[in-house]
Amino acid sequence: MDDFITTRHRTTCFNCREDVDQVITAVPNGAQVVCDNCRATRSYIPIVEEVSKKGDYIKPGCYDIWNLTANALCRQCKVTGPHDVTIGCRNFTVQCRECGFTHLYRFNLEYIDESWGSSG
Repeated sequence: MDDFITTRHRTTCFNCREDVDQVITAVPNGAQVVCDNCRATRSYIPIVEEVSKKGDYIKPGCYDIWNLTANALCRQCKVTGPHDVTIGCRNFTVQCRECGFTHLYRFNLEYIDESWGSSG
């Protein structure tokens, strides 16, 4: 299956402090945010998939909350259309605007991919 959500958000990286794109990917079994500059990665694991109201799983976090929109095929209603993507330091949600089907992911791991860009 192709990526469910793939998008970018330009902001200051928590690791390298550069203003660069953060590559955002979500699939049913996980989600991640990767700095396009230093490869610092925040990984999220799935917790819940259900129909919910907008904002049900949004919690204040320690950093700014990113409110994004990405087009995707909904696994519930099978409509390709806008999904609200909300990313905080603790949670990551993807919600179909058509039917409200929500994927909730919880922060799991933060690491730097030091092998990226090496020639070995």
